[in-house]
Amino acid sequence: MRTYTIILYLLAFLPKATCATYEGSNWPQFRGPGGHGVAVEGKTPTQFGPTTNLLWKAALPSGHSSPCIWGDRIFLTGFENEKLETLCLNRRDGKVLWRAAAPAEKIEPVHRIGSPASPTPSTDGERVFVYFGSFGLISYDFTGRELWRKALPSPMIEFGTGSSPLLAGEMLVLNCDQDVDSFITAVDRRTGQTVWRTERPEFRRGFSSPYLWRHDGVEEIVVEGTVWLKSYDLKDGKERWKMRGLARVTNASPTSGDGLLFASSWNVGSDVRDHLSLPSWITVTAEHDKNKNGRLSKAEFPSGPLLDRFSQIDLDKDGSVTPEEWSVSEEIFARAENALFAVRPGGRGDITETHLAWKETRGLPYVPSALFYDGRVYVVKNGGMVSCYEAKTGRALYQEERLGAVGDYYSSPVAADGKVYFASQQGVVTVLKSGDAFHVLARNELQEPIMATPAIVDGAVYFRTAGYLFAFGQTPKSEALHDR
Repeated sequence: MRTYTIILYLLAFLPKATCATYEGSNWPQFRGPGGHGVAVEGKTPTQFGPTTNLLWKAALPSGHSSPCIWGDRIFLTGFENEKLETLCLNRRDGKVLWRAAAPAEKIEPVHRIGSPASPTPSTDGERVFVYFGSFGLISYDFTGRELWRKALPSPMIEFGTGSSPLLAGEMLVLNCDQDVDSFITAVDRRTGQTVWRTERPEFRRGFSSPYLWRHDGVEEIVVEGTVWLKSYDLKDGKERWKMRGLARVTNASPTSGDGLLFASSWNVGSDVRDHLSLPSWITVTAEHDKNKNGRLSKAEFPSGPLLDRFSQIDLDKDGSVTPEEWSVSEEIFARAENALFAVRPGGRGDITETHLAWKETRGLPYVPSALFYDGRVYVVKNGGMVSCYEAKTGRALYQEERLGAVGDYYSSPVAADGKVYFASQQGVVTVLKSGDAFHVLARNELQEPIMATPAIVDGAVYFRTAGYLFAFGQTPKSEALHDR
């Protein structure tokens, strides 16, 4: 009887003792467990704000990386006083436990609304891994002690980096798409040593994070990029398949569910009705090459939408466009598409015509990734218009319904507890009821701009804004903690 009592006592404490080794109750990377953006545990709040269901809020340096959470630790990156750093916060109260500066000698250029601290950290429960385009990869233990570092060249792109490192078994996978010398690489998570590296010469600037697609006993890395969606073998980085159908520049990351893979992209000039194309090199230089040197400087470039894309076409950033650079861009512009589509597994080689399950061209997101949740695929378009599709068939359940929160959307939607959360750049979080019908449960004003994707752990929802990290939950008000 005494032995039985002891066993019951130990079992009562087992969930707390093992929660830090169970991925489902953590948020270990960009878009959480499996990169799906879905939490499977906890009753989450519907209404929240600066004075409603607030557990705590903590002041942060600027940055667009999302919360990475394991056990009682939250990891983020930030940029302050011209320094890049990794921060570790206590999940209970938001107190900063440690911060470590990255050894970056020069900060990469970024978009006017971007940040050099955009990639989200990942963790295996013992180590945290961060990527800065201005330096490369760094690993720390949970006390902030540096374990290894791997310097990488600063990407050749004036908008900065956006792709987050993916933890896949014993490897850390990083995609580096840029205007020249694009590549994807895997390093040993314990040492930082390169396991494999695959060049991606046909890809230009891109901001998508790699996704680990597990199905039918297969583990493959899938990455969105210029025009093509590509798959690589996790073991050696060799290409498995590719599918055409993406835009010139991709921002979203793939996801999967119900046996299918889902990818989306949208960019100006890739819709059928207003497709942007380049005239022939002979035609454009005959009119605009004023000094007849066989190149086009920015001053000689045609005005209008092409001039706006001079930096994209000038691949090596030397201030002039060559015939070779024009030819590469001419083909990319011609083949670019805007779409949300589903891919069937099992393909090899070019599967564009063989493994497309369904495709949709309305209501496409620019930056946010698609969300698979409870048999449905959700996407949000700038302006606050959400669409929902049956995952297996692509049947539209509703399209371009207005969330009632206008503006641009950079944060990807997340879901839990039968709810889907959409955060606008202006700081309004709309909560939808998951289902076949469009049903708004609440609109919550955080009064701070939001660029980062939220995290959900144990019923608490974490939003990074321009200046704070907010933690919201259904804890009674008397138990809520204060600002830090």
